[in-house]
Amino acid sequence: MNRGHVYRKILGRIMEGVCLVAAVIAVLPLFTFLWHLFAQGFSSLSFSMFTQLPMPPGELGGGMKNAILGSVLVVGLATVVGIPVGIGAAIFMTEFAGPTIASALRFACDVLSGIPSIVMGLLAYQIVVVPMHHFSAVSGSVALAFIMLPVVVITTQEMLYLVPHSLREAGHALGIPTWRIASSIILRAAAPGVLTGMILSVSRIAGETAPMLFTAFGNPYLSLDPKSPISTLPHMIFNYAISPYDDWHRLAWGGALLLVLGILGATLLSRFILWWHQRSLNT
Repeated sequence: MNRGHVYRKILGRIMEGVCLVAAVIAVLPLFTFLWHLFAQGFSSLSFSMFTQLPMPPGELGGGMKNAILGSVLVVGLATVVGIPVGIGAAIFMTEFAGPTIASALRFACDVLSGIPSIVMGLLAYQIVVVPMHHFSAVSGSVALAFIMLPVVVITTQEMLYLVPHSLREAGHALGIPTWRIASSIILRAAAPGVLTGMILSVSRIAGETAPMLFTAFGNPYLSLDPKSPISTLPHMIFNYAISPYDDWHRLAWGGALLLVLGILGATLLSRFILWWHQRSLNT
């Protein structure tokens, strides 16, 4: 073994160690945050958190039932609006639009995905809250739909690009219209990846707080009326975290843990779907 080979081997081991240290440093804040969150929030999780409404300031007990149900309603309405529009836009960009239009729309989606969420809240305030003259769950859903739209468009478009072009050619050879090929063949072939993008987009908007300050506004009571102000879990966590009451701090940690567990579960579900799809293709 010559000296040059030994030198390259030692240098390679050193660089592997440096990369390992960098990887540990990169994930250390995440595990530190999760450890602190579980330590503070696990003891706060209780059955009453899901079944009771918030208590008046200064009183012990209560729960986050209104915020949990409010988040489900707001995110659900945003999903009903954002996902169909996003998938339709991605299909148009991939299958029907010319290169110039597709590039312009993709650039717009890239820019839209980088806009701060608070700006989306201000936009929803201007186009929904101001005409309605009051805050509402609908305005919060509109803001969240704006946020999730570019995520759905970009992920769906990338999945559609992965579908072999031979499937499109086979459909055209059979005389199938382009819209039918896109909806029944291409979209079905890319369904696992599209579903993963949908789950990730829901996870993206589930923890948004800033847009709710200008739209849903919050409600200490249980309200499931889309036209009325409504409480959401991220907004309630924010209000409880900055309050001077220790019991509200405890509930804020519990709500934060619940929110993180939901997002973590959705992320793991998307990973499982991709793994299952890849496994089915290999077998």
